[in-house]
Amino acid sequence: MTPWHRACTALALMAVDPVGLGGITVKGRSSPARDAFTALIGEMDPNRVKLHPAMASDALDGTLDIAATLRGGTIVQHAGLLACHDRLFTLSMAERTAPYLAARLAMALDAGEMRGLIAFDEGIDDEKTPDALADRLAFCVTLDDIPMADLQDTQPILPPPGRIEVPADLPEQLVVLAVQLGIHSLRAPSFALRAACAHAILMGRKAVIQDDIVTAVELVFAHRATQLPQQDTPPPEPEQPDTPPAEQPLSEDISLPDDMLLEAVLSALPKGLLDKIAAPKSKSAKGSGSGRKITGSRRGRPLPARDITARANTRIDLIATLRAAIPWQTLRKAAQPDRTGPIIRPADLRAKRYQHLSDRVLIFAVDASGSAAIARLNEAKGAIEILLSEAYARRDHVALIAFRGSDAEILLSPTRSLVQTKRRLASLPGGGGTPLAAGLLAALDLSQNAQKRGQTPTIIVLTDGRSNVALDGSPNRKQASEDAIAGANSLRSSGCDSIVIDTSIRPNNDLKSLADLMGGHYIPLPRADAKRVSAAVSDSLRD
Repeated sequence: MTPWHRACTALALMAVDPVGLGGITVKGRSSPARDAFTALIGEMDPNRVKLHPAMASDALDGTLDIAATLRGGTIVQHAGLLACHDRLFTLSMAERTAPYLAARLAMALDAGEMRGLIAFDEGIDDEKTPDALADRLAFCVTLDDIPMADLQDTQPILPPPGRIEVPADLPEQLVVLAVQLGIHSLRAPSFALRAACAHAILMGRKAVIQDDIVTAVELVFAHRATQLPQQDTPPPEPEQPDTPPAEQPLSEDISLPDDMLLEAVLSALPKGLLDKIAAPKSKSAKGSGSGRKITGSRRGRPLPARDITARANTRIDLIATLRAAIPWQTLRKAAQPDRTGPIIRPADLRAKRYQHLSDRVLIFAVDASGSAAIARLNEAKGAIEILLSEAYARRDHVALIAFRGSDAEILLSPTRSLVQTKRRLASLPGGGGTPLAAGLLAALDLSQNAQKRGQTPTIIVLTDGRSNVALDGSPNRKQASEDAIAGANSLRSSGCDSIVIDTSIRPNNDLKSLADLMGGHYIPLPRADAKRVSAAVSDSLRD
């Protein structure tokens, strides 16, 4: 089954059992295949409801019409989009879906409040549709790299529903296969069973047969698999007496070989997924480069209003306050007939809330001492220029600190300017002792200033670890080591993320211990070049 045929089959099965199958996750960016698939959705339901990932609760569940309510004296409610129970819903940019919207749509799917949901996922790397929502959508199809020749004769067949006979052992067989593939959701076997029945209806059959089961397993299990199954040889089954074909009932058990179902799943796995499944699991990603989420009352993406709490700098959301107060006006007017206008109580007050992503600052603290200083500084130059080229997309600023001799110097304050960076990096000093502690404290001061500006700092230390200058400028290795440990502890206390890149020829255990004290990542990169340093930093930021 080609990817395009798989996508069209999934859409046709959705037309047969939209509520039972939940919907489809469609992966892929804008392309002719996606345009053709969207056209098929339009033919399936011309009046579909379109959602976007930042929709508020008012648009989904309805809201109070304040003007009409105050004018007429009775509560007038605007219906929300979820009131369209007989419509198909589509969600664009599903990878950016807010937690509230994902939870609300999941609840609507569980309650059967929508006639299916098709979520368009344009995410890259670790961006994806929220798990709670994707788990409730039976299918996941990919529309990337589909040739134009495949986009022919693709209109789905929409037959009327019918009653289907299901083999008695099919549910158990689907559950066992799900366990073998590491699928822990109980929805997956149920979706596969419904998909098999829908495919039988689509083909005009009255009973589920082998082709229906294979198609259902391929569409439902492939994208949910988290492990490769263990291929055990099953014990031989006892022979059964032959039954004449004319006496076989429609609901005869179909015991498909495990190999056949597994082959169907493996053939539908996306490219490169087998390697990811077989490889050890890595840490979950924190994000694609943006800083932490900050909630406030001044700027950012609007969030649902909340009750006023005892905190300063809150802004009253007048509309939300009136919505909370109006349903109680009849009772309050009866208790206070002499009052005119709406009666507002303290419990009705609602505060405005916004959320925005802070900018992240990458603070490079580079060891510019000794005979290897020129090589290290060249590595830092190249890495900073590579990271700066991605700064706009990742909301990153870059700063540079060089420590050598007896002190550390801020050569570049946080900036996104590539021109300014190249100018300041053109002539970097080198040589002298290694005041590692001074470099750590200078990076700490710069990170604290960034935090005061609402930014999220990450400190990247590039050194070979041979600290030999104490904070007082004396060439005392023991004191220099103690000062570096104290600086590392201060960095850990500040809660700032950190990365230590070891550029010595052999991994340095002292630097690894220093990274542990800082609570950061340790990356040994002997003879590192700019690309490797930049790649190591980017990978660590995603861990």
